[in-house]
Amino acid sequence: MKKKILELQEMVKIFPGVKALNGANLNLYEGRVMALLGENGAGKSTLIKVMTGIYKRDSGKMTLYEEDVEFQGPRESQNAGIAIIHQELNLISNLTIAENIFLGREKTSFGKIDWKGMYSDADKLLKKLKVKHSSKELVGNLSVGEQQMVEIAKAMSQNAKIIVMDEPTDALTDKETESLFSVIRELIGENKSIVYISHRLKEIFEICDDVTIMRDGKFISEKEVKDITEDQIIESMVGRKLEDQMPRVEVEPGPVSLEVKNLKGDYVNNVSFTLHEGEILGVAGLMGSGRTELAKTIYGFYKMTSGSILIGGKKVKINSPEEGLKNKIAYVPEDRKKEGLILGLSVKENMSISSLEKFESNLKTLNKNDEKDMVDSYISRFNIKTPGMAQIIKNLSGGNQQKVAIAKALMTEPKILILDEPTRGVDVGAKKEIYDLINELKKHGMSILMISSEMVEVIGLSDRIMVMHENSVTGVFTAEDASQEKIMRCAVGLKEDNDE
Repeated sequence: MKKKILELQEMVKIFPGVKALNGANLNLYEGRVMALLGENGAGKSTLIKVMTGIYKRDSGKMTLYEEDVEFQGPRESQNAGIAIIHQELNLISNLTIAENIFLGREKTSFGKIDWKGMYSDADKLLKKLKVKHSSKELVGNLSVGEQQMVEIAKAMSQNAKIIVMDEPTDALTDKETESLFSVIRELIGENKSIVYISHRLKEIFEICDDVTIMRDGKFISEKEVKDITEDQIIESMVGRKLEDQMPRVEVEPGPVSLEVKNLKGDYVNNVSFTLHEGEILGVAGLMGSGRTELAKTIYGFYKMTSGSILIGGKKVKINSPEEGLKNKIAYVPEDRKKEGLILGLSVKENMSISSLEKFESNLKTLNKNDEKDMVDSYISRFNIKTPGMAQIIKNLSGGNQQKVAIAKALMTEPKILILDEPTRGVDVGAKKEIYDLINELKKHGMSILMISSEMVEVIGLSDRIMVMHENSVTGVFTAEDASQEKIMRCAVGLKEDNDE
């Protein structure tokens, strides 16, 4: 018999112009992991913020251990035994790991900070999470994945009964993810309860006991993991039957638009390939294989040392991203938040920032009406869900941010579009919209170089697939000839013509 320790009923939260929660429910049971799933914008983060007192609900009821509660702020929810690990890292880089873990809750002895005890406790938490750094290490010296583990250690240090994990593995390696899952199992063994938010459905079946699904701010269903399939989860999230998530569009390829010959650079080793108009060339390979570095070398971010790049049959020299843009190449980076967008600016400012020259009048002033018309047309065409073009982009969901990043690239009117992990951190509904958009661009003759770590995606969308290993190409396959096994052989360094 499952013991319910937390219940949210008929939660409503309204922001100006948006009903973020519209009758949302969530149950949490002792010693179990509850997956909270839904597309970006479904209301998951808002529900968690209402639950932990960051937002005040407009209506609804919340009970904790069968008592009605309403927290006036995150401190109250912490005191009640609820800890939250946010997706966005909330650490201070010039403080040590221990100082970050216990910030605002420093251990004291006789009115003074007990540094020895604090570092000792922090080291024990790091050991549990298999983090090999001393807790005296500055957080700024850690990788993003290691910083995520510090956030997890911070939540564990509160000895909370309920822990909310918002996309906890987003920046973790496979090994770090294994360590996290091991810790989650220990916590469940101690009768603690976890709300687990993730877009990685494989993880849900590996670590979760129950599933709550939301859509458009509403509660859709609650099931035990053993009683639901991945397809049923996706269908509940998007509100429609799954029918060919990635339909490849057949287009007769045009002339060669990009030819790379024996390209060498600091991160590229003798790479050659061609890309046609109306073609998607997928680039597969393991992390560190040189896929992104190849894209950035072509685009001019990294310097090429030898070889040649031809666009439309003409040899070009590209020594900077500005020259890349002038040669009609646009690049949408894998990390949209760090490299693709300026999070504090609006949708309009982000979308048009690389194309402002086209909106200049003869007097060198900006024609704001033309700019607004263009931005508005892309918002409509790409179905970008935003209250308006003045909305600050960090307030948009991941899928809508990605659409803005792609629109920003397309406003430069490129002939060659490089998409680096186009659906990373994007929910299943927005993925389908991005796939449809990519296919639409292909039908209009765009040449697309698409880097993806998702095997299903790269096989499902690409006309040809180029595989990389240690900065070199180890195989090229047509869509018909490609398989996961063949691609993986090349990804680990075995040439495509090796014996099976």
